[in-house]
Amino acid sequence: MDLFFLNLDHHAKLVRPRHLFPEVKRIVLLIAPRFDFSRIKAVYQDIVRLFNGTYPGYRKCSTGYHDLSHTEDCLLQMVRLMHGARINGIPFSERAITLGIVAALMHDSGYIQTKKDKRGTGAKYSLLHIERSIDFMKGYFARRNYPEDDFHFCEACLQCTGLNVRIDKIHFQSLENEIMGKILGTADLLGQMANLNYLEKLPALYQEFKEGQVPGYRDEFELLQKTPDFWEFTKTRLAKDLGDMRRFLRDHFRVRWGIDRDLVSEAVEIHIFYLKYIIENHPDDYRRYLRRAMMFRILRKEKGDSPATVQ
Repeated sequence: MDLFFLNLDHHAKLVRPRHLFPEVKRIVLLIAPRFDFSRIKAVYQDIVRLFNGTYPGYRKCSTGYHDLSHTEDCLLQMVRLMHGARINGIPFSERAITLGIVAALMHDSGYIQTKKDKRGTGAKYSLLHIERSIDFMKGYFARRNYPEDDFHFCEACLQCTGLNVRIDKIHFQSLENEIMGKILGTADLLGQMANLNYLEKLPALYQEFKEGQVPGYRDEFELLQKTPDFWEFTKTRLAKDLGDMRRFLRDHFRVRWGIDRDLVSEAVEIHIFYLKYIIENHPDDYRRYLRRAMMFRILRKEKGDSPATVQ
């Protein structure tokens, strides 16, 4: 499939605006013009504190891949998908919008270590982070008197982020809960792979997998080699298990920016295209070529700076 993309710098700014939370608010207001942001603003501030090490009882985030940037990317894709779904006639209650956003903000809180936990990094929880995220969320909700039904709504959403989880085995409260969970599972995958520094962060992901004893990777370069196949697996999971929520992104960009294309998926395709180039041409010095600036330089050299085509 041919991939057409804009000037790379402009494309990048649309995929990940510099001021993220204001963009999130603008998108939510397109879905619900009278939306009350007080609850999600408080949760967002607490999650920023949690990752930055100023939340009571917790250490600063110690994982280089599953960091605050990833959580914010997931949040952004979450509201974009909700907006695209709304354009396609899927209604959302204000409660569902709120809880969907809260779930996105908390979905990787399980990587954060407590003050007493001084061994290694949060990566050691790689295989347990969803359960730990749910535990953190449960305590957070209890301290702030969230209804128990709200916790179970978000719990089901977080379960959708597990790559080996059978979505049809999750207990959802409603169809709205199921759609929101599938949107979160989609946002989590696309958010990380469309991140502007995704390729630069892959060595950090390997270190997390190594500490967390995630099987399947002999070394860092093997993770790079297997990433294109992971994208193929991801596309299948997005389409089948997660209800093809990705299709809503195109309508979001059409309405929000006047661009009738899914720029998020395009960003991932650019990363995979360039990663294949690195694997084939620079296996011995691949780290140098993972840098975003190097990617832009080579793609411009190969394809030109005005609307280009990648085969």
